[in-house]
Amino acid sequence: MPLPESCSGGLLASRLTDVPGSSDYVERGVVCYSNRAKTELAGVPESLIAEHGAVQRAGRGEPWPTGIRQRARASVGIGITGIAGPGGGSPEKPVGTVAIAVAVDDLIRVRTFQFLGGRDMVKFQSAQAAMNMLRLLLLKKDAPFWPATSRG
Repeated sequence: MPLPESCSGGLLASRLTDVPGSSDYVERGVVCYSNRAKTELAGVPESLIAEHGAVQRAGRGEPWPTGIRQRARASVGIGITGIAGPGGGSPEKPVGTVAIAVAVDDLIRVRTFQFLGGRDMVKFQSAQAAMNMLRLLLLKKDAPFWPATSRG
């Protein structure tokens, strides 16, 4: 499982690798904080960042878990991007706006959250939500599911 993380700054990878034996399922983690890193490492097209910004709303963010997942040749990928604060927000994307995408095989779940609290809380909630989304997708209890090729 590759993990391209932005606003969570590697917290998801840290929490997953705190568990003994995690090398069985954590393939790699990349902190893609800059737009250049998002493009080069996670495969997010520059045109997508130019049009929608580095923090993409649900339905537009599929490239970040699938791009790095393809490079890692893994069946699962999780991507987190957002605005942890205290600065960087806008009326359209206030501090606490976080988009998370989880891809498992040909299924993808993308969701945009509005988390409350300071920077540490936004990062924690981002990692927590990503793990829960993965859990639900693996259990196939969360609906709807979209094919990975969908931009829905």
